[in-house]
Amino acid sequence: MIEIKNLHHHYPDGTHALKGINLTIQKGEFILICGPNGSGKTTLIRLISGLLKPSSGSICVNGFNTVNESKQVRGVMGMVFQDPDSQIVGETVKEDVAFGPENIGLSQKEIDERVDWALQVMGVKDLSEKPCYLLSGGEKRRLAIAGVLAMRPRVILFDEPFSFLDYPGIQEVLKHMVQLHREGHTLVVTTHDIEKVIAHVNRIAIIHDGELKMAGPPEELVMKLSQFGIRPPCYALLGREKVSWLE
Repeated sequence: MIEIKNLHHHYPDGTHALKGINLTIQKGEFILICGPNGSGKTTLIRLISGLLKPSSGSICVNGFNTVNESKQVRGVMGMVFQDPDSQIVGETVKEDVAFGPENIGLSQKEIDERVDWALQVMGVKDLSEKPCYLLSGGEKRRLAIAGVLAMRPRVILFDEPFSFLDYPGIQEVLKHMVQLHREGHTLVVTTHDIEKVIAHVNRIAIIHDGELKMAGPPEELVMKLSQFGIRPPCYALLGREKVSWLE
């Protein structure tokens, strides 16, 4: 689904943020890209989404190059940003979810169907007429995901999805992420706080100082995380079986 080859990215100030990343993400996979702050993981997810252009190397999503075929990439991919306020544009919940479908020229019938479905899936249908500025942090995150779902993406990117959320909000967002994975979506999540999601992912990719250090199943890498400035989950430190935040 996603193929990254020899990816480099330089920022205008000269920072070499990514250094020769090679990574393949399979269709239907739930992958965690983790690393300490400043490691390059957010740069990587923004390059995958097409928000940034690589300095060299390539990224293909479902066979489409993110630079030369960006329109086709946007048709199969959606991104949930770290700060949901940055992607909420509608005055009410329903208007916000409708924004994307309206801007790709769908019929009103198709727009209404997509909006109703996305609101229902994310459990915010009863908030459809509520002004967005009155939503809680958890409700805004669910709204942001609903807006992405209304575009019917095959791949969903999550950049630090649990930031600014309390425990119930984290559980709510995680529940929907797990359900989306079960329904066949390819999920890519970046976070430095892996405790919340590691029990549910298929694979971990460790980014450190702009380089891909390791990639593999969580059970193989979990005790190697501290080598790269990442705190292992409590269950691993205590020598116990993995624990979900949904339990």
